[in-house]
Amino acid sequence: MKETHLHISPEEPAIFDRGSKGRRGICFEGEERLPAAIDGIPPGRLRRSQPLLPEMTEGEVVRHFTRLSSWNFSVDLGFYPLGSCTMKYNPRLNEWAARLPGFSGIHPYCPASRVQGALQLMYEFEHWLCSICGFDAFTLQPAAGAHGELTSVLVIRKYLESTGNPRKKIIIPDTAHGTNPASSAQVGYQIVKITSGEDGILHPEALAPHLDEDVAAVMITNPNTLGLFEKNIRTLAEMVHGKGGLVFGDGANLNALMGKIKPASLGIDVMQLNLHKTFSTPHGGGGPGAGPVGVVKRLEPFLPLPRVRKDDKGCFFLDDKGPQSIGRVRSFYGNFGVMVRAYAYLLAMGKENIPRVAEMAVLNANYLLSLLGDVLYRPYSGVPMHEFVVTDKNLKKETTVETTDVAKRLIDMGFHPPTIHFPLVVHGAFMIEPTETETPEMVEEFAAALRSIVEEAHRDPEKVKGAPMKTSRRRPNDTLAARKPQLVWRPEGAGEER
Repeated sequence: MKETHLHISPEEPAIFDRGSKGRRGICFEGEERLPAAIDGIPPGRLRRSQPLLPEMTEGEVVRHFTRLSSWNFSVDLGFYPLGSCTMKYNPRLNEWAARLPGFSGIHPYCPASRVQGALQLMYEFEHWLCSICGFDAFTLQPAAGAHGELTSVLVIRKYLESTGNPRKKIIIPDTAHGTNPASSAQVGYQIVKITSGEDGILHPEALAPHLDEDVAAVMITNPNTLGLFEKNIRTLAEMVHGKGGLVFGDGANLNALMGKIKPASLGIDVMQLNLHKTFSTPHGGGGPGAGPVGVVKRLEPFLPLPRVRKDDKGCFFLDDKGPQSIGRVRSFYGNFGVMVRAYAYLLAMGKENIPRVAEMAVLNANYLLSLLGDVLYRPYSGVPMHEFVVTDKNLKKETTVETTDVAKRLIDMGFHPPTIHFPLVVHGAFMIEPTETETPEMVEEFAAALRSIVEEAHRDPEKVKGAPMKTSRRRPNDTLAARKPQLVWRPEGAGEER
């Protein structure tokens, strides 16, 4: 495999180490009169010293931030096979739609009569999601997947309270998404962890001993974090419902099912989706994201307010009336620009092509797995869906090269590494998801890179363990960074006031 380097990554110091005293990039007309602007401000509200700001020319500032941007890897630069994250290409049509003046220029406090188009988009988008997933209603408020989980658990608790008993426990399999326990604990539930079978999926006999009238819900990720379809899910749902509990479906992996199976038909009562995964909107770097929540009919009264409604005259409005609602979970109505992108994606795909997304995602994952053969150990033999997990088990035994070493060496090959060391039930895991937007040629190149690294590990393990060798940074001390983070930069001689 030929090693590549995508772009130059020059060393770049902190911005305060650039420039020189007295240097500036902009001058204001009449700035000598600026001090008069502070007349009338109480002395206690004035700084006692000049703010510590970098002193640079415009060119230095532009070059500094442009250089920093060259360090960032994105799906626009190359293959981004992060398992569980669904980092697929984001169509530029979505960006065009989100930048239309009627969408990008509106203000959240505009009266409903002035934003009918935006309200119509949200109303129709909810109905698209209901059609795809089989639920009776959706809320678009949650700002991310984990926020959607939290909203879902709040809805579950509010519903159960209305029946007279909020219950105490939520059951979570070891192959569920990692944020599920946090969302449940945040709402006050005890977490009961159960173990999947040797085939990597959940079985009724593992669930049965834990089911009683104290169980509020079971949280199931399907396909799970091993990339395997939970084929017993209908039976599991019937068992939970038989005890009066609810079933939460983590929709982060909907990309494998979209248009092929309606989650509500599997017995799921409430489910969060990730617009920034399945529906092709950008994510990473902290957001913005969106995590709509869909529910069956009996849970609809408990969804957050406001809800987008349509009156008898065909006008859209935000309805903030609902005595059983959990209340607002997000300022205004959510991340509207993300909704526009996802809606544009669905309109561009059309109902007839939505199933192709799942088909191609699953095909790409299975094609990649077949190209890898047995060069990396696969702990579960079931047919994967949109992603799969392999490990360093045999490689480490034969060469001492570990998962992290392979991931770092992939960077030298011009590829972003896949998710590593997750899910936690698999030691030394590589979690790989090619998505449907990658071509066969790209999948083949990535497989060839992985194979070449494994071959290199047998020839020269120290070289692999020394990777990456072509980046501006080598291997930071992750443990030191976590335990002793340097959160504040202060130049020598700087004053205490910041």
